[in-house]
Order: sequence, then C-alpha cells, then structure tokens
Amino acid sequence: MGGVRTDLTKLEEFAYLFNTGTYYQSYDVLGCRRVAPQQDTFRFTVWAPHAQGVAIMGEFTDWEPTLKLTKLAKTGWWVGESDACKVNDLYKVVVTQADGTQAVKIDPYALGYEHKPGDASVVLDRPVFQWHDSTWLKKRRSQNVFHDPINIYEVHFGSWQRHDDDSYLTYDELADHMIPYLHKMGYTHVEFMPLMEHLLDASWGYQLMGYFAPTSRFGSLVQFMTMIDKFHQANIGVIMDWVPGHFIRNMDALAEYDGTPTFEYADPNRANNVRWGSWNFDLGKAQVQSFLVSSAMYWLQECHLDGLRVDAVSNMLYLDYDAGKEGTVNKYGNNSNLEGLAFIRKLNTVVFQYHPDILMIAEEASAFPHVTGPVNTGGLGFNYKWNMGWMNDTLKFFEMDPLYRRDHMNLLTFSFMYMHDEQFILPFSHDEVVHGKKSLMHKMPGDRYNQFANLRTMFVWLIAHPGKKLLFMGSEWGQFLEWRFWSQLEWKDLQDPMNRAMQHFTAHLNHLYKQDKAFYELDHDPAGIQITNADDPQSGTLTFTRRSSTADDFLVFAFNLEPIQKEHYRVPVPFAGRYRELLNTEMKEYGGTWTKDQGEFMTTGEPYKSEPDSVEVILPAMSALILTPVAVHPVLLDHDTAKKTGSIGSIGQKGEKEV
Repeated sequence: MGGVRTDLTKLEEFAYLFNTGTYYQSYDVLGCRRVAPQQDTFRFTVWAPHAQGVAIMGEFTDWEPTLKLTKLAKTGWWVGESDACKVNDLYKVVVTQADGTQAVKIDPYALGYEHKPGDASVVLDRPVFQWHDSTWLKKRRSQNVFHDPINIYEVHFGSWQRHDDDSYLTYDELADHMIPYLHKMGYTHVEFMPLMEHLLDASWGYQLMGYFAPTSRFGSLVQFMTMIDKFHQANIGVIMDWVPGHFIRNMDALAEYDGTPTFEYADPNRANNVRWGSWNFDLGKAQVQSFLVSSAMYWLQECHLDGLRVDAVSNMLYLDYDAGKEGTVNKYGNNSNLEGLAFIRKLNTVVFQYHPDILMIAEEASAFPHVTGPVNTGGLGFNYKWNMGWMNDTLKFFEMDPLYRRDHMNLLTFSFMYMHDEQFILPFSHDEVVHGKKSLMHKMPGDRYNQFANLRTMFVWLIAHPGKKLLFMGSEWGQFLEWRFWSQLEWKDLQDPMNRAMQHFTAHLNHLYKQDKAFYELDHDPAGIQITNADDPQSGTLTFTRRSSTADDFLVFAFNLEPIQKEHYRVPVPFAGRYRELLNTEMKEYGGTWTKDQGEFMTTGEPYKSEPDSVEVILPAMSALILTPVAVHPVLLDHDTAKKTGSIGSIGQKGEKEV
C-alpha cells in the first residue's frame, strides 16, 4: 500500500486549476478514483491545505490510518494509492490538523457513503453506465424551455410511497411506481427534494455532507442513474434541489476540514448560519468555487439531471439575511454579498456553457432584481425563479373567508404588475404544507365541499397565470393532513369520493394545460395575456385571456371568488363567434354539483371591458370557467351580418379538444 505514482505533474496541473477556481470537473481526480481502467489500484486525493498530515483508514487497513498520503508541494492536495482496497470497501480520512490534533473525516468527493446512520465513505468506481435516454436528450436540446409546458410534481422521496413494511422504495423502484402515476396525472417533470447524502432525515436533505453522492437510503449510484434513465425514457424530466450556500455542522464532515476554516468563511460571523444551524460556504474562495461548480456539473453531466433548483439563494445574496446579522455591510456600505453574487454568476455561466438546455431555478425570496437576467447584462443568470410573492399572496387570499375577499382582490391582481419581470415558476411547495401551516386543502375556508371548491378554483388560477407550475405531492388530491417526512402520503384518502374527484380534476386540468399552447407558449411575453376585468373588486370576479402565437389559439378565463352564483355574467372576448366551455370546476365529476355544461355561447355583438365582444354565461359559485373558441372571426363585424354571411370562423375552426 501507499506510494505516489509518477504522474504527479498532471495532478499538479489539475491542482492549479482547482486552486484558481477553474476546475469544473474536479470529481475526475479528487476523492477515491481508480488509477486506470482494468487496474486494481485506487488513488486517494484530498484537499487539506493546512493539515500537517493526511492518512486513510478503512476495511482494507484494519481501520488503522496506515495509508499515509503525500502532500503535493504548493497545491494543498494530499495523494496516495492502494492496491489493497476494493470496490464497496468503507474508509475514512484521518487529518492531522493544523494544531497537530487528529480528526476523522469523510471524503468530500466520495461517490457513495455508508448506509445511514453510518457516515464512512465508500470505495466506488465511476460507473460505466449504459444510458438509454438519447431520444430524450435530443428532444431537450431542440426545445425552448420558455415556450414549453413545464408542470412540476415536487417530491420528498422517502415519504411519497413506501413498502407495506414501511421500508423505503429504492431509486429504480420509485421510478417504476411513479412513472405511471405522473403519466396519469399529466406532469411534465418531477422535482426531488435533495437526494445528495445527508445524515438527518428531519433535515429533508437540505443539511448536506455528500456533494457527489446520492443518499444510500434509497440505493446505489447505479440505481440512482437507472431511475433517471427510466424517467427520461418515459418522457419525464428530472430536477433536483441542490444546496450550495451552506452545509452540515458535523465536525466529521466538511467543517474545519484541516483544522482551520476550509470550506467555510474564516469570519465566524459569516461562517455561522444561525437560522439553519449550519455553516456557510466561503463562496469567495477559489477552491470552494471549484468544489461547488463541480458538484453541479456532476449531477447535470454525469447523472443526466435536467435541472437544479438552487436552494436558499437569498442567503447567498445578502450579508444580513440570517438572523442576528442585521447591519452587516460590505466595503461599499450595503448588504450585498459580493462573493455570493460573483459565485452565482460564475456558476450559471459555466453550467450553461456546457449545458445550455437545462433548468437552473432560483429559490429566491426577496425582490432582488434580474435573477433570471443574463450575466452579461448584470443579471444572476438563472433561467427561472420561484415566484414566492405570487404564492404568498395567493394563499393569503384563498385562506380568507370569502366574505372579506372583495376588499382584498389586489392580493391576486398585484402579480399582474410584475409577472414578466422575471421568468417565473409558480410554486405550491413543501414549505407551505408543514410546520403547522396546514395542507393546501385544509387551508381553504368553509365546510369540506367548499374547501374543495376553493382548491379547484385555486388550481385553475395556478394553471392560468403566466409562469411555469409546481405542486407538492399529495396536494393534487387534497390530502387533509400536513406533509409528514416520516411516513408515506395518505393514499387511503383516495377511498373517499371527494378526494378521488379532486385527483381526477387535477389530472384533467394538467392534461388540458399540456394540450393547448395558450396555457404556456407566451408565459414570458406580455402578448400572452390580456387582462379584461381586474378593476371591479366589488364583483368578486376576475377575467382574462391567455394567447399563444397563433391568432385563433386563445383561452378565456373567468373566476368567481365568492360562494354566490353570478347569473347573466358577461365575459369579454377578443373575437365575435361561438365559444364553448373547456372546463367548469363545478361539474359533478370534479366534486361539484353541475351535471351538465352550458354548451356553446354565441357572442352578444356588444363590446365590453375593452374587448370587441362578449359572451353571457352563468358563473357558478366559487368556481372558474375556461372558454375556448369554436369558430371566430378576427375582425369585428356587425353581429347579424356575420351570422348571415357565415364569415364567423373564416380563419378556421379551433378543433374540439379531447383529454
């Protein structure tokens, strides 16, 4: 065992890139890696710049630190080789720290870790995995995400579904169970809460230690890749939450790795994350940049993920975002985290240079400008941002007793003022259904019937509003209980007719969304929406039209946000002609009371609310209607003349939709 081979010059070149913050595939070398194919020798490479010594102990050393690593001069890297270890052996890193004391640590670049609660690193080969997703990747490269339907099902892996004995599904088992469900429900993507290695289940995966390893709770790296491959073959995208801002406090992980602040800031005030009980990465340190950008590249490039939802971006943008840090300022006297800003821009620049067709989504809770703006114009470079303002205002409105809603319609309409400031995803996420906040269904006012009526209407608001969509698991059928990470969803709810009807409604709505470009093609273009009635709060109603790039492809939405049916309700429409109901949330099949739809509507020939024509409908209590044109004419004609000449519909009929 031991001894360093003769290719140190090449390692020193890689170390130079790493130390200058420009080694974006540092997982190729750092960690435990086979020296060469078909060889039984593994090389261990550890970054510990201020350590006095580094050794490896494991099953292949009888857990004695006898594999001594050699420090490469001026690199901060320690390197050694062993031909005694084999794949799946456990090991740990023994660091003689700057002060001479010894600490046992994980390997930050391990590709796998011991099954919980253990934390040893695992000797693993970089898998030579046979992917079968070339069709998916080709399709992804050819599409424009901004003009595509994106409807995300957010999932906590360990609590979506479990075996009968309450044990976890493996990665590939979950794919087998979930893929048919996602097809049935009409989702385009699944987003997993963090699946990188973490110690504590109660952290939901956000307190990470393994930035290059899927958690061993659910299986191996190969099983993880198999899961993604199965989703792609089924035409479903896979996004994962990723946490580059902070990491787990445990002293056997990354904290004070060489006995000094290594991955974290040297300034204790900046290093300590009070709110989350973790350490903040020193985002200005070149080596940390190499580590984190490499982590992102690993999941996107080696594991074929379609995107990363970057957690807690606000914590990286502001010096005073954390509790107790009010008044912290930079050298210019403001609260911007200059290193954090530079890192985020660097991260997105590198990622999109290699993978221009993926999603980089910011979970950013402030009004920081240009989060989705290009880096070369001063933006942060993400292509999507969660719209937390829309989510908070929407939930506040729908939780309200309908008696008071007329005075608070601005909670809904305010989003129209900024909906195109960024490329937004509209999230009803896990954070809104935990810690006493109640499930989405339980938030709704009134008795059980009215709760579901409100929930159906709110889901149409989600689908109709410009922006891509995200819904947390269990919300699709109106689970009553809050989300619990320690047990599977309440699938038994679906024995109840109301829950089954709600699930059917969500599926129907999702499929409608995917089938008509008016729902999504111009999400980020002001031409994609015409607001026709948002200035009459005392009616408790709201109407607007969504458009695609095709003249006669549009949808008209009418919302009644009160439990009072509106008779002879006039809905503004852009063209004369015939319309029909595409969706009525109060149909009996969805849990409502209507047994028959209203059929077709002929325009009245009367302009209304800045539109050239209108239709008259019954707007059911606490409901949403979606109207679609059957045959329309783009020019406003005398209504009787249009009917006599048959000129209505002369640009072609919009065919009947089926789901």
